[in-house]
Amino acid sequence: MDDRKENNPLFYLTKNIRNRKLSIQERLFRLVTSIGLLSLIVFLFLGIAIGESPQDLLAIIICLIIFLLTTFIAIRFHKIQAGAIINSLEFIFILNPAIFFLSGGMNGGAPMCYVFCAIYVCMAVRGRAKAILLILNTITIAVYYYVGYHNPTLIISHTRFEAYLDSLGSAIIVTAMICLLVLFQNHVYDKENITVKKQNREIDELNKAQNRFFSSMSHEIRTPINTIIGLNEMILREDISDEVAEDAKAIQGAGKMLLSVINDILDMSKIESGNMEITLASYDTGDMLSDLVNMIWNRAREKGLEFHVNVDSTIPKRLIGDEVRIKQILVNLLNNAVKYTREGSVTLSLQCTEIADKQVTLVYSVADTGIGIKKENISSLFDAFRRVDLQQNRQIEGTGLGLAIVKQLVALMDGEISVNSIYTRGSTFTVKIRQGVDENVEMVTLDIGKHKNLRNNEHYRQSFEAAGARLLVVDDNVTNLMVVKKLLRDTKITIDTAESADDCLRKSLEYRYDAIFMDHLMPKTDGIECLHLLRSQVGGLNNQTPVVVLTANSGSENQLLYEREGFDGYLLKPVGGRELEEMLIRVLPPSLVRISDMSPVIPDENLYRTNVHKRSLIISSESVCDLPAQYVKKYNIHVIPFHVCTEEGIFLDGIETDAEGILEYTRDDKRSAHSDPPSVEEYQEFFARELVHTQQVLHITLAKNTSRSYERALEAAKAFDNVTVVDSGHLSSGMGVIVLKACEMANLGYDKQKILDEIDHIKKELNSNFILKNAGPLVMADRFHKRTADICATLNLHPVIHVKNGRMKPSRFYVGNWEDSWKKYIRKNLKKNRRADKKLLFITYTELSENELLELRQMVQPYQFEEVIIQQASAAISVNSGPGCIGLMYWKKENS
Repeated sequence: MDDRKENNPLFYLTKNIRNRKLSIQERLFRLVTSIGLLSLIVFLFLGIAIGESPQDLLAIIICLIIFLLTTFIAIRFHKIQAGAIINSLEFIFILNPAIFFLSGGMNGGAPMCYVFCAIYVCMAVRGRAKAILLILNTITIAVYYYVGYHNPTLIISHTRFEAYLDSLGSAIIVTAMICLLVLFQNHVYDKENITVKKQNREIDELNKAQNRFFSSMSHEIRTPINTIIGLNEMILREDISDEVAEDAKAIQGAGKMLLSVINDILDMSKIESGNMEITLASYDTGDMLSDLVNMIWNRAREKGLEFHVNVDSTIPKRLIGDEVRIKQILVNLLNNAVKYTREGSVTLSLQCTEIADKQVTLVYSVADTGIGIKKENISSLFDAFRRVDLQQNRQIEGTGLGLAIVKQLVALMDGEISVNSIYTRGSTFTVKIRQGVDENVEMVTLDIGKHKNLRNNEHYRQSFEAAGARLLVVDDNVTNLMVVKKLLRDTKITIDTAESADDCLRKSLEYRYDAIFMDHLMPKTDGIECLHLLRSQVGGLNNQTPVVVLTANSGSENQLLYEREGFDGYLLKPVGGRELEEMLIRVLPPSLVRISDMSPVIPDENLYRTNVHKRSLIISSESVCDLPAQYVKKYNIHVIPFHVCTEEGIFLDGIETDAEGILEYTRDDKRSAHSDPPSVEEYQEFFARELVHTQQVLHITLAKNTSRSYERALEAAKAFDNVTVVDSGHLSSGMGVIVLKACEMANLGYDKQKILDEIDHIKKELNSNFILKNAGPLVMADRFHKRTADICATLNLHPVIHVKNGRMKPSRFYVGNWEDSWKKYIRKNLKKNRRADKKLLFITYTELSENELLELRQMVQPYQFEEVIIQQASAAISVNSGPGCIGLMYWKKENS
């Protein structure tokens, strides 16, 4: 019986339809092909019953045989797509025409057969082949209808009874097929839905188990690390040999490194499982930055690095955000900066860019002069477990998770992070985060250098003494109790310990404490429950005593939990003597505390600067923009010099040579010179310097079709996230006028995109042209055809070059001596062109005498421009245009 089933073609097709190991396409192929085979068999018997023509029956038999063979081969050799396509072609080119012409045309089963074929193609075929076959099916049936309409004799007609019976049978078959397909799809959907829900539950359970494991692991590891670091600190406080001190310092560093690795893994686990939450609370901006700076500047000092802090004094004093996560972001970036910088400096800058509707956008930037990042590595910089440039950084410790965590945290806060770096020169990371404003008063000065950090060969001295104070430390771990007692031994505080919540509550009935340090996770009654029992204890002496949670549970969500539950402070294990002393100074009654006369290590006076406001956008350009010095100074335009290349050497345009000097040099026909834009490396250094003073750089270059400056600047900008290079489409002062417009817009507060849109518009409205005495220099610079220049020289023609869409084209020629020609050029250009906007006229020249300059001013005076700027061209422009060149730039009226 089983053998007979195996040999049955339909059983062979349908036995794996519900097998989820097969692809959906193969399962659908098996289903629709099975239905197709059944349909052909039914069609065959139906045809015999109603007396169809032998030709029609033969066509069905042939299709049935080919269908079976194709299907068997497709399944056997796993060529499902090919089998589906061949079967579809059988329907389209054999079965459809046979049924149409041999079985009554439109009055038979042909319409339903067309629908059947379309459904088969949709269900069994994938990709572009599906669309092609559907189009073929539609075209062929249309052709059959057309032929049948015009040549009805080609169709073998049915009797009325046969037509009805054929149509009814076809309708039943196609309806059954559609129903089966819908039922199958519903079955597949239900099964997949159940599977997905089951997998989601398993994933949720796995995530919960993973989080419990990592949280437990973090807690359990912090406890022994607390002992290691605490007791190690006690060793460092003693009068020990240099060798022992060095070993102890190594133990301390290793313990902190292990703790950092655990924190990174835990945070990455939370982020990947979607359980990392941003906890909003009010925080003091100055206190947060003070903690941050006090943490970092000593590390920088130990490496011999300068550490600078630039803070915008308009930042509100109190903000609403996740202080813990913001601090984590900045600590990661600053630690990296110190870690990867061998010499030079690290700079933390904080700027407030906008305050509106109780919201503020803060821009943090961390800049260093370290080893930098290769351009090709920047794209993978924020990938988890990725260390870039391993050869260079193989001696530097770390998990490779720090920057990945930073990026994820910034994204959770709906912020942005960008990086600019030049390999071997340094990097700048910029973070933008929006925060709520809780108290909009200016931030107070940072409290920097409060305490002296413990270092090798420096004798420890407690920060205060409180002989009359009494402290209770509650922890179920005896070693932790010992560590706290030892770390606070020199403060002369009376310290009691309790190993459980019950022990704590008993002692609170006997003694009045000035402060209590409480662990959270304890057996039977935990720290939170114990706190509530303390506060409500009848006859208790410590209902109002400050209680500080001393726990291994990290994270802003836990910190907020403890704050909500009523704890007066939060200390995270492992904890050092400095943190314990600082907390006690805060919670103990001031009358009991006597601050020691410490000699703190104060940072250099240049460390901290306020009122340092980074501009949000700088407009920069090139020395060939030919703007007068007063405008460059007025708008603080930063320009990068072109190179002027001579036989004697290469000189910086405007710095080491000027127009007069280079023109005098080239009067000797034996001497040649040309200009060249800065190299990619020089552009990179220029942009890096600019980004120290701004968040974004918008750099405007010469027309890209006339110089390689755009190409090189664009290549250099790829190393930065916030440098935009713009093609001015013009030369010399034409570019300079566009730079001025961009500066005006930037000063009015336009954002970068709006300025770019305006530049794209206004550069089309700028009329820019110049007249040449001799086209020879342009020929040498590959800007003019030599044959045209030779004709001009022979006929004493002076070409007028018009700059449009970044290209230079001769627009007309003046005949005669040079002086008459340029004067005609000025008069005709201004008199004839009524489209000139009278606000500004810019005239650039390479060489004119004082008298000629005076005459030029008098010539343009009647045209009543509001402002006329006459500027000598730069050396780089002059060397390409020669001694005889005058250019006019003015705006066209927009409504003309």
